[in-house]
Amino acid sequence: MSLKGKSAIITGANKNLGQKTALAFAEEGCDLLVHCHNPKFKKDLDSFAEELKKDYGIKAVSFQGDLTQEAPNKEMFELASSKLGKIDIAINNVGMVLRKPLAEVSLDEYNAMFDINTKAAFLFLREAANKLAENGSVIMLTTSLLAAYTDGYSIYQAAKSGVEFMCKALSKETKKQISFNCISPGPMDTPFLYGQETKERVEFFKTQASAGRLTKVEDIIPIIKFLAKDGHWITGQNIFCSNGFTAPK
Repeated sequence: MSLKGKSAIITGANKNLGQKTALAFAEEGCDLLVHCHNPKFKKDLDSFAEELKKDYGIKAVSFQGDLTQEAPNKEMFELASSKLGKIDIAINNVGMVLRKPLAEVSLDEYNAMFDINTKAAFLFLREAANKLAENGSVIMLTTSLLAAYTDGYSIYQAAKSGVEFMCKALSKETKKQISFNCISPGPMDTPFLYGQETKERVEFFKTQASAGRLTKVEDIIPIIKFLAKDGHWITGQNIFCSNGFTAPK
């Protein structure tokens, strides 16, 4: 199946995996709403949307908003509907990581982690369940740490695990044959990882993948595209894409 003529919402599309996914979808003719969280990136996001329209001849619109709040989620999906028509695909890259022993985590840190990783996912999923077209596809980015027995990431793991189970429930509850899936990459070679880890731990992570390296953005995009295009018989699943870094039961 081609993405040409389809429309997608991609959050966190101002950098890293979200931005590269938007480019890959635009190359195939998919109309896009691209989102960023921070207002300071809105001007760059506007320029990115204009470049997508110019370079690929698609419809593209930008949206900045805090998706931990209800109103911006509603506004984002309504904007996509009004500017792009029906919404076929919704991809959520919103996330925040914390590496810290549980006994040292403050209540503010706990609340922030669940707001960004769980509450924002809930609000996004609820809108997607109500607004996506028949046979649509929802793809939520989570983490391969959901299959890891490790220290330091308990709050992050707990917050992201909720996303997996919300997707499972929605895959049973939908009346529109929308597929709901998670993709859980291994440690990715992006600034998202390096802010939490020492050089020694990063080198160790590399040894745990069969290829002896970190996960690249380019490793994950084909999996996202597969689910959006041809993987509709897959639903309610969490696909671990870590090159052997972790293995779920």
